[in-house]
Amino acid sequence: MRRVAFFVSLSTVVAMISCTSHKQEKEEVKDYPVTNPITLDTIVMKDYVSQVKSIQNIEIRAQEKGFLQDIFVDEGQFVKKGQLLFRIKPQMYQAELLKAKAEVKEAQIELQNAKTLADNNVVSKNEQAVATARLEKAKAEMQLAQIHLSFTDIRAPFSGVIDRIPKRLGSLIDEGELLTTLSDNSQMYVYFNVSEQEYLNYETHTKDRGGDQVDLVLANNMTLPYKGKIETIEGEFNNETGNIAFRAKFPNPDHLLRNGETGKVRMTVPLTHAMIIPQKATYEIQDKKYAFIVDDKGIIHSKNIIVSSEIPDLYVIASGLTAKDKILLEGTQSVKEGDKIRSKYLNPKKVMASLRLKAE
Repeated sequence: MRRVAFFVSLSTVVAMISCTSHKQEKEEVKDYPVTNPITLDTIVMKDYVSQVKSIQNIEIRAQEKGFLQDIFVDEGQFVKKGQLLFRIKPQMYQAELLKAKAEVKEAQIELQNAKTLADNNVVSKNEQAVATARLEKAKAEMQLAQIHLSFTDIRAPFSGVIDRIPKRLGSLIDEGELLTTLSDNSQMYVYFNVSEQEYLNYETHTKDRGGDQVDLVLANNMTLPYKGKIETIEGEFNNETGNIAFRAKFPNPDHLLRNGETGKVRMTVPLTHAMIIPQKATYEIQDKKYAFIVDDKGIIHSKNIIVSSEIPDLYVIASGLTAKDKILLEGTQSVKEGDKIRSKYLNPKKVMASLRLKAE
């Protein structure tokens, strides 16, 4: 009986080993799907760091020296064109104007006397001409005094929003000193930098870029509900960065945008001969992206890749792969460098089509 029991137990162990061996053999012959990167022309939505500027933004400075007598506005207030903002104590300039007016009257009397005497041949016509010149000079000085007096009232040159007011009532203001800044935020300019390659693609693929309209993504990741339009491109590339600045104009009826804000311009960018792979064929280590390459012998090799753009489910590759490379499509978490696998090749076009790639 003991011999029979031992034989049964031994048979069971042999059977278990045999099953395990068959299971391992079955796992070893698993076919891993591989494919090639695909190269084609397509478009992507790309974000560019941007700077928001008011369509008009100027410094309001004093044009005369004096004490700040009145401040008629507050910081952050919306003002209309021509509205009175500040007044510099005008007494001195008022006195100068009164003096200039008196000199005009005096010159008018002198001219009248000179004309009467010249008509009676008492004095020469030259005396009358000199009196005329004195009157013109007095009128010019009076007009200049009027201008100086008008400069003591500082008005808004256009409608906009008042920025910080650094001076307070009674402050001694020098000529040219900053009083505040005025911003017209009815429309906004948004500046962003584009690389030389993207600039060339933008200029030479006008039909593919989907027009000149762009979106603005704000700092809280909210998209501005109003579309902007690319209006101008600067005349020169920056030699240090190799970029060129674009300018888009956005409507701002809700006055949400303010001068100096930051955001991201989202633009449709045409790509020519772009190398594309599925995102699921990659993995990350310490913020770097990698893909597994399968050589002709079925050996796994890890390649560091650089991603230039993202499309839903896809990456546009800047470097690290070639069109002939066979990339591991699935199973990146179950293999490692140097493993030998059996692979099943999948047509890259069918793979991309299954990921709903929209491209020409």
